[in-house]
Amino acid sequence: MGWGRLQRWSYVALGLGIAALLGAGGLSIHSRAGSAFEASDRIAALPQAHYLPANADTVHWGYFSQSLAPKLTVDSGDIITVETLTHHANDDAERMVTGDPGAESVFAWTSDAKGVDRRGAGPIDASVFGRGAGEGFGVHILTGPIFINGAEPGDVLEVQILDVALRPSGNPQYRGKTFGSNAAAWWGYHYNDMIEEPKPREVITIYEVDATGEENWAKAVYNYRWVPQTDPYGVIHKTIDYPGVPVDHSTIDKNFEVLENVRVPIRPHFGVIGLAPKEADIIDSIPPGYFGGNIDDWRIGKGATMYYPVAVEGGLLSLGDPHAAQGDSELAGTAIETSLTGVIKVIVHKQADLADTILEDLNYPLLETKDEYVVHGFSYANYLAELGDTAQQDIYSKSSVDSAMRDAFRKMRHFLITTQDLSEDEAISLMSVAVDFGVTQVVDGNWGVHGVIAKNVLPEN
Repeated sequence: MGWGRLQRWSYVALGLGIAALLGAGGLSIHSRAGSAFEASDRIAALPQAHYLPANADTVHWGYFSQSLAPKLTVDSGDIITVETLTHHANDDAERMVTGDPGAESVFAWTSDAKGVDRRGAGPIDASVFGRGAGEGFGVHILTGPIFINGAEPGDVLEVQILDVALRPSGNPQYRGKTFGSNAAAWWGYHYNDMIEEPKPREVITIYEVDATGEENWAKAVYNYRWVPQTDPYGVIHKTIDYPGVPVDHSTIDKNFEVLENVRVPIRPHFGVIGLAPKEADIIDSIPPGYFGGNIDDWRIGKGATMYYPVAVEGGLLSLGDPHAAQGDSELAGTAIETSLTGVIKVIVHKQADLADTILEDLNYPLLETKDEYVVHGFSYANYLAELGDTAQQDIYSKSSVDSAMRDAFRKMRHFLITTQDLSEDEAISLMSVAVDFGVTQVVDGNWGVHGVIAKNVLPEN
């Protein structure tokens, strides 16, 4: 699929999304009494369609910021097609960058300049480690931010994911294919608990997916061990310590005998969807929090709806960290990091209208699917406030699954009490017998545990 065809697909998907939404009304926000917001309250006018491509002018790399100028301004109820790029594309640029104008502009890097200079929330002069602007304190390529008219602190932003599509390789040699990278890296849970030599080691596995959608699985193409890479500025990267470093494939040994006959079911989703936090100006994109961000839950894909508390005017919504597949825990460090195009709808729910709905007193990211509600707990619910001035450094050494589990328990208790009129005793009993808690991720600084409750367990909504 060429780039013209990709854009045509996006606009077709956009039209289908609008038609389906107007015909079916989308997901409803239920009150405890069972009634929903009236359609006239949800959509004041016919939704407007927008397109936000991913290129060096429309992305910010490795951070959220309330000071970023919006790349798009929309109204509540509007539908947006958003392109997103994986920050791991340079693990195999031939397959994931070459021939893709947007990716080429973002990953451009010569001895004179980078397409996107700041990569992370660190100092622009790389005065900490000398790795590059931003120091890699934050790694995700985020498209946006998007300013939503009428969104104010105290409101809740609803983000419906209407569709998700793989971004095909722009290289004619790989027509009809999409590729992704999995990094078993130094931040992975496994890294200091390996049994084979050499140890420790970082390993990249490149996966292939059928971009046409006829096959719904990924297969490994080859893997290689990371060896020191010298970037175009002359900085040597002994480990995967700065995003977007171009891997010189003449320096690596490729192993094509990897995961033979294994098919990995794909479930395309966004690892990062989030709003700008209010606590600091530039926020590392890696640890998630109350504002969403790098939640890394594979359930945040087509058909899902996310709800986020708004902290700054306009919300400043950004999307990125697209994945083809991921297991709960994201144990080795990453998912199958690939590039995706999503179609989303955004709806502002005003603070004054939240009483007696599932959004009442919502101060954490909430996921709704057709069949389930999912709360997301973290080691620290709001690490930026709880850990003080050094929060962005300390969060990496203070996280634990135990504290994330406690936060998930507290959030699910809050959800059941406030949305279902349960007593605390009732909520605790129900959690023990009907809620599935799982480890979302143990690699994002602020570790995550999710709690899932099926809608059919609850009184009819």
